[in-house]
Amino acid sequence: MSDHEESKAETLMEKISEKIKGDDSSSSSSSSSDSDSESETTSLKEKVFRIFGREKPVHKVLGGGKPADVFLWKDKKVSGAVLGGATAIWFLFEVMEYYFLTLISHALILSLAIMFLWSNVTTFINKSPPKIPEVSIPEKPVKEIVASLRVEINRGLAILRQIALGKDLKQFLSVVAGLWILSILGSCFNFLTLCYIGVVLLFSVPFLYDKYEDKVDPFAEKAVIEIKKQYAVFDAKVLSKIPKGPLGKKKAH
Repeated sequence: MSDHEESKAETLMEKISEKIKGDDSSSSSSSSSDSDSESETTSLKEKVFRIFGREKPVHKVLGGGKPADVFLWKDKKVSGAVLGGATAIWFLFEVMEYYFLTLISHALILSLAIMFLWSNVTTFINKSPPKIPEVSIPEKPVKEIVASLRVEINRGLAILRQIALGKDLKQFLSVVAGLWILSILGSCFNFLTLCYIGVVLLFSVPFLYDKYEDKVDPFAEKAVIEIKKQYAVFDAKVLSKIPKGPLGKKKAH
C-alpha cells in the first residue's frame, strides 16, 4: 500500500514539473516574440525617411556642444543675444548706413573715454579704480577654428575638382543650379544682407525642423520622389542624348 502511494506521489510530482516547464517555455516564447516585435519596431523606425539621409539627431548634425545649443535655442539668453547682435549690426550698416571702420572707431573712443574719466574720478572720491581685465585671444580655439575651416575648404576643392573632371553629371547640374540661385539672390541683396539672412535662417530652420521633424520628413520624402521622377525624365529626354567623351565612354563600359 505504501509503494502504491509513493508511485502516485511520483507521478504527481512529474506532472507538476512538466507544467512548470511548459509555463517557462511559453513565457520564454512570449518574451522572444516581444523582443522580435521590439526589433521590428526599431527596424521600422530606422527605415523612416530623414532629410539628406540623416541618421543622427539634429543636435549632432550641427556639431553638438555649445554651437548646436545656440542654434537650437537650448540656451535662450545666448541665442537671443547672438541674434540680437547680428540684427543690430545689420541695422547699423544697412538702415543707418554706418561704415565698419567708423563704427569701430566710435566704439573705441566711447569706451576709452568712459574708462579714462572713471579712473580719474575715483581718485577724487577716494574709491578704488575700475578693474579692467586683460583681454587676449586664446590659441587653442583659434587653431580649432582654422583646422575645421581647412578641412571644409579642402573638401570643397575636392568636390570642385571632381566636377571639373566630368565624372558626375548630376553633381555638376546641382552645383550649377545652386550657384545660379546664389547669383540671383546676389543681384537682389548685397553681401551683408545675404549674411544676415543666412544667420536668421540658421537660427530658425534647424529649430523649427527639430521641433516638427515628424511632420516635415513625410513632405520631404514626397518632394524627393518627385524630383527623382523629373530628373529621370530629363535624363531620358536630354542627358542621354548628349554625346559622351572618352571619360564618359570609359565610365559606361
